[in-house]
Amino acid sequence: MPETNGKEIGKEKIIEMKNLKKYFPMKKRQVLKAVDNVTMDIYRGEVLSLVGESGSGKTTLGRTVSRLYPKTAGDILVEGKPVESYSVKEFTKKIQMIFQDPQASLNPRMTVGDIVAEGIDIHKLASSKKERMEKVYNLLEIVGLNREHASRFPHEFSGGQRQRIGIARALGVDPEILVCDEPISALDVSIQAQVVNLLKKLQKQRNLTLLFIAHDLSMVKYISDRVAVMYRGKVVELGKPEDVYSNPVHSYTKSLISAVPIADPDFKRHEKVEMEETYLRSPVGDVSEINFVPEESELTEYKPGHFVETSFLVEHKLI
Repeated sequence: MPETNGKEIGKEKIIEMKNLKKYFPMKKRQVLKAVDNVTMDIYRGEVLSLVGESGSGKTTLGRTVSRLYPKTAGDILVEGKPVESYSVKEFTKKIQMIFQDPQASLNPRMTVGDIVAEGIDIHKLASSKKERMEKVYNLLEIVGLNREHASRFPHEFSGGQRQRIGIARALGVDPEILVCDEPISALDVSIQAQVVNLLKKLQKQRNLTLLFIAHDLSMVKYISDRVAVMYRGKVVELGKPEDVYSNPVHSYTKSLISAVPIADPDFKRHEKVEMEETYLRSPVGDVSEINFVPEESELTEYKPGHFVETSFLVEHKLI
């Protein structure tokens, strides 16, 4: 049974991705391989973080798992069942998404009460108007807002408060999985820790499974049970935060870690980590070259619980 951050994670796989691909068509018969043959499991009750630079495929992977984007090839299983076997209603009750920009994700013409109650109304989780509003008030209080806020509109709130509204809306259907798409990147630094602490608290209280997408590696280390590093559509390294941060193996992971600022004026980095040009790949391919035949997983267990892209290990004679 995996154990991370002093917490025991169950053996049950709540999400399984097998050779998952998401390609976008481009001009001149080319395709952008945003997610390229990803095989990865997420266990019930864990926080798995996806990190990588902009354009690495993190958000596309999250949106494909959430069925906001149709997959190009491969399989996504939720609780052992293909996502296609769920109706939209069933699926959205299981998985909810928290978006990067809280202002853009909230309807400015709806009151906060109606926004939070969207899922409750769609899934008919309240038998009366009174029960509906009690659920709304309870959700607002859970995320640190007041019941009086229910009658206000999104523009009357700060960015951090709007993100709390988005979290309350996601919790309205009592989901098992939250896909958090860079939920703190649009917020002030002083507010980011508050939102992360709220998510961590809710995850423990409700035994939620979180797919946490971010580029702030210092924050990711704090909240995660496992970390997956994405580079040009592929997961190149996966493991517990202490392994990925303290003993990175892949060149790309090393370059990410070396760029994390350290609040210590006396600390000096002894080496500059650079990506090896021999490893750089273009994420763009020709339509005629697309092969949808399932391939074997590209990750190899380098050390117990610490996985690295197989081709990198072979190329550098590490296996």
